Amino acid sequence: MKGNHMEIIDGQWYMNGIDSSDPNCITSSSELLKVIEKVGFLPLFEAEVPGMSVESMTDPKFWWTGDAETDPWEWRGILARTGKVAYGKFFGKKAGFVSKKWFPYFANYRRNGYDFDSRYEDGKAERREKLIMDLFWPKDIEMCDLDLRKIGKYVDNPELFSFEVKDRAGFGTGGEKNFEGTCSKLQMESYLLVKDFKPRLNKKGEEYGWAIAIYTLPEYLWGYKFVTEKYSEDPKESLDKIISQIRKHYDAEESTIRKLIR
Repeated sequence: MKGNHMEIIDGQWYMNGIDSSDPNCITSSSELLKVIEKVGFLPLFEAEVPGMSVESMTDPKFWWTGDAETDPWEWRGILARTGKVAYGKFFGKKAGFVSKKWFPYFANYRRNGYDFDSRYEDGKAERREKLIMDLFWPKDIEMCDLDLRKIGKYVDNPELFSFEVKDRAGFGTGGEKNFEGTCSKLQMESYLLVKDFKPRLNKKGEEYGWAIAIYTLPEYLWGYKFVTEKYSEDPKESLDKIISQIRKHYDAEESTIRKLIR
């Protein structure tokens, strides 16, 4: 799987990718889903592993056209809504996909076996992260025996627009700083993901403006037991399995893949 990448020429961004006439070119969201499920991991834009990105597999002239049938930028929301992949800033704080099958390995490695509350109690998470996670996480419940998808009555906010998260967690004007960076960190740690993109609603219930990210927890998407099922595995072992999986599909050095997954 080969491809070029986005680059800056004379101060402007250029998408390279491949032409739609190329038999290796991905031309629909369903084709992209198959690739993600096959490989397990796929950055949106070119990263450390050459050719391993949505950008490198698609025709640049179809990006940002707004046509959901052919625009890879629109496919983010389409695939996130399927519940078959996780979408978020997973690779160097840049966006990409992780398949449902491989997410437990990814979560075990990135979380190092910690649920968020345990990470915070051990001083491994910042207060600003907790302000955001407290919006989603049920209070005063023993989580280990519950499927989060079935306990909606305990949950105030199973999903929130990004602007709602910012406001309710206290990152508004004069409040906490670095909202985007904190959300990116939570996504990198696999605690938060983007479930969908939707426009805001006016007082009449009509959509307006750009589509905005909707955040949720992977536990709400797939259930607590599924997301944490690899906690019994050494995180280093989970990483080794991820590296092995990627090397099945890409001719890349282990050190290069480690930089992508780190």
